Amino acid sequence: MAALPTLPTDDFAGATPAFSPLYQQIKGLILQSLQSGEWKPGEAIPSEMDLAARFRVSQGTVRKAIDELAADNLVVRRQGKGTFVATHAEQHVQFRFLKLVPDSGTPGSEGPAERDIIDCRRVRASADIARLLGLRTGDAVLQARRVLSFAGTPTIVEDLWLPAAPFKGLTTERLADYHGPMYALFETEFNVRMVRAEEKIRAVPASDGHELLLKVAQGTPLLSVERLAYTYNDVPMELRRGYYRTDTHYYRNTLN
Repeated sequence: MAALPTLPTDDFAGATPAFSPLYQQIKGLILQSLQSGEWKPGEAIPSEMDLAARFRVSQGTVRKAIDELAADNLVVRRQGKGTFVATHAEQHVQFRFLKLVPDSGTPGSEGPAERDIIDCRRVRASADIARLLGLRTGDAVLQARRVLSFAGTPTIVEDLWLPAAPFKGLTTERLADYHGPMYALFETEFNVRMVRAEEKIRAVPASDGHELLLKVAQGTPLLSVERLAYTYNDVPMELRRGYYRTDTHYYRNTLN
């Protein structure tokens, strides 16, 4: 395993900490190692004592950096076991980005959604898709469509766009054969971890074939959720447009 970069002690006496607190510098170095894949999702990172020795800083400084990484859902602390790289494969985070809740129940209470992958194909990015993904118009992207059903009822239609280069080899068959969370597939097969997302929500009438996939009448009110998901360093990696039935479910978010 490659050693993490260290910060020379002399650097701390200069003006840099005035602009960037020391724990923020340590957080940035740990983030670099997460991004480079030195520690894989689900793996333990070195102890606070070991990291403090590498960086030649106090254990308290390392602890504060890790506290922020944990608050950002990038690492997970486990009492008595250490700190681990967060992963979408863990049960308690599988519904972090799925906010649709049954009228009677909690997220995940219905069990895993039944997934039907309609297709996954390579296309050229339109100007709109390219702008959101930080690409050039005409760049190659993967476009996928799937239907999520709960208790046998089609509930969500999702259209996804992914930059083609990081997801080389992703096919309709690969998506259909994988039975875990899609973001866990991205982690394990393509070394891409989604760390945060932004969403835009509005009400729209069912149209453009969504009514057929969701088995509702044309014009039925749907909840449109456009999500832009980012990997480390705020690099956009997925555009997802979902259309949700809300006759038996509602969208729930927690505000702190």
